[in-house]
Amino acid sequence: MAESTAEPEPVIRRSNDIDYESVSAADGLEKGVLISDDHGAPNFAIRRFVLEAGAEVPEHTNEVEHEQYVLEGEYTVGIGNEEYEVAAGDSLLIPGGTVHWYRNEGDEPGAFLCAVPNGDDAIELVD
Repeated sequence: MAESTAEPEPVIRRSNDIDYESVSAADGLEKGVLISDDHGAPNFAIRRFVLEAGAEVPEHTNEVEHEQYVLEGEYTVGIGNEEYEVAAGDSLLIPGGTVHWYRNEGDEPGAFLCAVPNGDDAIELVD
């Protein structure tokens, strides 16, 4: 993708502008793209995920790094060979190519923001 020399324009997207879609790799996980290159962001995309109560996301990798911020709920994140209990206010770095997964054993949904570099963010499921 060629870089633009023009300065990006400010963008405001309201919560009711965001469409959430189910993530095909996991039942009970929805993604809404808050800001991305489609909206004029030159470098990063910010997405909001909702992990429903009882949902599990299988082991997978992504080509790009992920910075995440937990907005609400409590759930388990596996990164590499470690499991971490996370809750609202926690932050995570998941390096590109690192095996990771999610499990929400609670009664309430969990939600998190995820910032990634613009471009391909294909999910590769681990057998």
